[in-house]
Amino acid sequence: MADVVLGVQWGDEGKGKIVDSLAKDYDFVVRFQGGHNAGHTLVIDSVKYALHLIPSGIFYPRCKNIIGNGVVIDLQALDSEMRQFENLFCGYLQDKMSHQGSMTESSLQSDAVSPLVGRLFISNRAHVILPYHIALDNLAETRRKQTKGIEAIGTTGKGIGPAYSDKVLRNGIQVGDLFDEDLLRVKLEASLQNIAPFHLSFDRDSLFVTMQEYAKRFAPFVVDTTQILWDAVGSNKKILLEGAQGSMLDIDHGTYPFVTSSNTSIAGALSGTGLNTRDIDSVIGIMKAYCTRVGNGNFPTELHDEVGEFLRKNGAEFGTTTGRLRRCGWLDLVAIKQAVRLNGCTELAIMKLDVLDGLSEVQVCIAYEYQGQKIDYMPYNLQVKPIYKRFAGWNKTASVRNLEELPSNAREYIAFIEEYIGCKIRLVSTSPERNDIIEIG
Repeated sequence: MADVVLGVQWGDEGKGKIVDSLAKDYDFVVRFQGGHNAGHTLVIDSVKYALHLIPSGIFYPRCKNIIGNGVVIDLQALDSEMRQFENLFCGYLQDKMSHQGSMTESSLQSDAVSPLVGRLFISNRAHVILPYHIALDNLAETRRKQTKGIEAIGTTGKGIGPAYSDKVLRNGIQVGDLFDEDLLRVKLEASLQNIAPFHLSFDRDSLFVTMQEYAKRFAPFVVDTTQILWDAVGSNKKILLEGAQGSMLDIDHGTYPFVTSSNTSIAGALSGTGLNTRDIDSVIGIMKAYCTRVGNGNFPTELHDEVGEFLRKNGAEFGTTTGRLRRCGWLDLVAIKQAVRLNGCTELAIMKLDVLDGLSEVQVCIAYEYQGQKIDYMPYNLQVKPIYKRFAGWNKTASVRNLEELPSNAREYIAFIEEYIGCKIRLVSTSPERNDIIEIG
């Protein structure tokens, strides 16, 4: 059976820490959507590790890590991230692949066996992000900024949206295409013809050679990951599916158009892996003790005062991938309750409780004022005014690992969240460190 970990806010909830904490008990950890626009930060023995494409189970030798078919892959970004761990695990690339210069100049030696072989698997059905996708992404964002009445999305500019667009338009290049030279040439030529009206200049032959080099690099890792997962289910292996971004950024159910380009909800966990509903056991929703958002779009509980700055500073709220400052605000339980219903969450994890330490008062949104009425759901345009419930603040939750040791006000806060949402809170994180987690029975 498979368990799912996904975000129930606007992303950046701390999913990586929870997956890393749980992964020791799983045989497979699977990333099922998004691209290197997402980032998970893990802190292990006070050392930070940033993950963008590689699943968060990579630190456990017995755990196999899968990049599923629903992911879009920037080949250069994946290569760079893999090198980080290849060097970390045994330093093999220091001798074999110095990576000075471009991939076409590097010596990809057949006797250089990566320590990730057998631990990392890449779906042959995943789609590839190419340089022209990045150019199109930035061009589209520039045009939005220049169009009166249209607000820029605030994308990361990493080509995610255009890659998914090509996928839906059936113009995409899949990882499996890298190993068929004739087909790759045809698809690459067609793709460059499709972008000709944008007057972007890319050399087909140069792109082709680079992609062939990456084909050699990734050949030991590319497989039919759906078959692997089906076999794993049939063998009663334990599978953990790891989402990126958050449910409020889902392309269908998020705050459109200020969303990402994939299904970040439970639907993406199925389509992005090939598993079905009967394969899913528990769904763990990850939320912060407050709210953050990166990019543009409505954010009902956003704070533009000293409290917002307090949350940003204490929570180190800047993007793992881009370094952008995150917008900060009070916890929005209306949005979380909707996300829990959308995903069928069976339990929740609250992250960064310690960030609220020191505040004299903590507020939480329990309803909206919308068109003169009080509502308890997210309307289409989210032009709402939050209605808050206030709690007395607390101190000293940092690094606490037992519920009984939390201040009574913090326990009251957690109990109210659980009651309002109607979903069991299983885990509470009290610092970035891997082991600073309260498990609630």
